[in-house]
Amino acid sequence: MKLVIIGAGPGDPELITVKGLRYLKDADVVFYADSLVSESMVDQAKPGAEIVKTAALDLNVMVDMMEARLQEGKKVVRVHTGDPAIYGAIMEQIALLRERDIEVEVIPGVSSVFASAAAVCAELTIPDLTQTVILTRVEGRTPVPETEKLRELAKHHCTVALFLSSALTKKVVAEFQSAGWREDTPVAVVYRATWPDQRIIRTTLSKLDEDMRSMGISNQAMILAGWALDERIFEKDFRSKLYDREFTHGFRQGVIG
Repeated sequence: MKLVIIGAGPGDPELITVKGLRYLKDADVVFYADSLVSESMVDQAKPGAEIVKTAALDLNVMVDMMEARLQEGKKVVRVHTGDPAIYGAIMEQIALLRERDIEVEVIPGVSSVFASAAAVCAELTIPDLTQTVILTRVEGRTPVPETEKLRELAKHHCTVALFLSSALTKKVVAEFQSAGWREDTPVAVVYRATWPDQRIIRTTLSKLDEDMRSMGISNQAMILAGWALDERIFEKDFRSKLYDREFTHGFRQGVIG
């Protein structure tokens, strides 16, 4: 028996992978996180497939249902938003499934962090500016290890992508400030990236909380912070070596002189 976990991508049904869509269309039973995954995504399942919404189910009930369908010889998939590896809560599902000798395959998906970067035409790793991206969340009801508090991570002064933090923007700002971030540090907020009602805020650290409140955004938003998000980055002379005419690599000899 095998259950397939599919990363559905950030929202746009066209951003599921080819492999993920193939598994979805072939499934007899589709479990999906209806609080996050678009209905238009699961509408691509084959006619007659059983569609199970899971937002109202607890873990054990959901896994019991998965096991029962698999024991009936059905092809079963579980559809997650974004990429399942990032805040996907798949570990606890896999643990129970393995206890029942159920094999699991995971199909990766497009994470909301990359959909958000695309929405604002941002490269998160700019040569000579920042070469690191930290994916994290500010501490809320779910605790964060002491060494992973935002104020500690922000001391690297690289690009930071904040999941699950849009309701805690005052704390976000305070944590960045305690790490020495400038008030004018660029921030981009993407609400429901790739969905029809997507909204974008281009702001600065000092204005982040005020601007999000004025837009009425307190959930389902990605916060991208750092100088890679500068709207005028294209006017500045940050260039990679990859296409430098004087830089030699395995596919091209550099021009000397």
